[in-house]
Amino acid sequence: MELNVANCVNCGKIFQKTIRNVCPACIRKEDDQYERCAVYLREHRGASLMELSEETGVSISLISRFIREGRISLAGHSALTYPCQSCGKDIRSGNLCESCRNRLRGEFASIQETE
Repeated sequence: MELNVANCVNCGKIFQKTIRNVCPACIRKEDDQYERCAVYLREHRGASLMELSEETGVSISLISRFIREGRISLAGHSALTYPCQSCGKDIRSGNLCESCRNRLRGEFASIQETE
């Protein structure tokens, strides 16, 4: 039987790899951070991403990942947005804002035309 080991992408510790690239200790830490966000959002429905990060101590990038993964729902949180992965503009769905999606579509179309 082969042990599948890896270094945790967060802390660098060696651990037995499963589905994720994160060790069990970092998974627990991340789950605790998620729980802090969920509790805060239940009590403060109008919170923005910046407010949520400042009040919970959870980084904006981690909160954005929670949203993209569907762990934090934007439904009922009208002020909650997260940054486009390309330009940083505030968005409420997907990974890219409309203008970045259109720019990429145009670039793909021009590449296809040249080929």
